[in-house]
Amino acid sequence: MKGHLVRGRRFDSLLLYAVVYLAFLYVPVLFLPLFSFNDSIYVAFPLKGFTVKWYESMAAQGALIDSLLNSLTVGVCVAVISTVLGTLAARAVTRYRLMGRGAIIGFVLVPFVIPGIILGISLLILATSLGVPLSLVTIGAGHVLITLPFSMLVMISRLEGFEKHLEEASLDLGENGWTTFWRVTFPLAYPGIVASLLLTFTWSFDEFVIAFFLAGKDPTLPIYIWSQLRFPKKLPNVLALGACILLASGLLIVFAEWIRRRGLRPGSQADAVVVR
Repeated sequence: MKGHLVRGRRFDSLLLYAVVYLAFLYVPVLFLPLFSFNDSIYVAFPLKGFTVKWYESMAAQGALIDSLLNSLTVGVCVAVISTVLGTLAARAVTRYRLMGRGAIIGFVLVPFVIPGIILGISLLILATSLGVPLSLVTIGAGHVLITLPFSMLVMISRLEGFEKHLEEASLDLGENGWTTFWRVTFPLAYPGIVASLLLTFTWSFDEFVIAFFLAGKDPTLPIYIWSQLRFPKKLPNVLALGACILLASGLLIVFAEWIRRRGLRPGSQADAVVVR
């Protein structure tokens, strides 16, 4: 009985800690959509009234929309490139017995331990020395350097313990390497690929420090928001945009969780591969 009481108290303490922790993280975020409907340029209580004019004003700002499109373009390109390279690297590390496997993985993960501001300055010096004009391309290159380790780790965790006999059976049945990849390897790695795409896109979309150093005349959304925070009259438009991004992020999280559960559910693509 005493043991049950102790475990019950520990559970209650952990539950209380989890509730406080989640509230600390997410309650301030919920104020963002609340104030985006406030009929005032000041973020303060009490609210002055309900309005949607900030959303209308946001949609009419060309510079804001352009920066949003820039971030989406860079994010999508970075996600695709990082996931392709990360998948290939993870495939090589998990499929073959490479000499110095640990050293290779450690070398790829070096950007994790370098402060962002140091990395941004270094990339700026490199681009300037090579005469490369600062643009969305340089931002994307800098983001790939950081997101590639994320993608590689996600794909290693997915491909670790991969059943090699499935590919060997496909090859024995007359399929070539390309068809084997699409009909055997890709379905098994599909949940990890989707997770890598979402993770790397989200990181690139939100990144500020490296983009700040490598941006040219076309700023990304975080740089634009930072430039607008100095003007109080521009803040409501930023809050409206933030509310839209928060909604889109929530939908992405739900989609990612659906993909993850679909990959773990019996009768998923992995089981279909085995049946084939």
